[in-house]
Amino acid sequence: MAFKPHSDNEESMSEINVTPLVDVMLVLVIILLVTAPLLTQSVHVTLPKTAETTADVKEQPLQLGIDKQGMITFNKLPLADLSALETTLKYELAQNPEAALHLYADQAVVYAKVAEVMATVQHAGIAKIAFVTVEQ
Repeated sequence: MAFKPHSDNEESMSEINVTPLVDVMLVLVIILLVTAPLLTQSVHVTLPKTAETTADVKEQPLQLGIDKQGMITFNKLPLADLSALETTLKYELAQNPEAALHLYADQAVVYAKVAEVMATVQHAGIAKIAFVTVEQ
């Protein structure tokens, strides 16, 4: 409780001193601002295993495969490189603007190769990409 300085009155002051409250709240805000970016960068996830699902498609999606050596196949036909893949995908997209693609990647393939292929698929204009896995 605070008292009035230099007063002849013996009355107590009924005002609340909010300075300590503001100080504590500012410290909490600073702690929140410092720790929030650290929490989003340090999230470790274990991906779940899923049950088999069926896609709701009217026509057969395009099939893109990557084997463990990094060889790319499109609808079970081998392709020479990523530029040939992009050309083929642009042609298929011109034939069917709603084309969907299923990506079959071997579990031993390097992730960088999968990322390159996905970037090529997106650059070609195909937005519907699904990863195909086996049920456990």
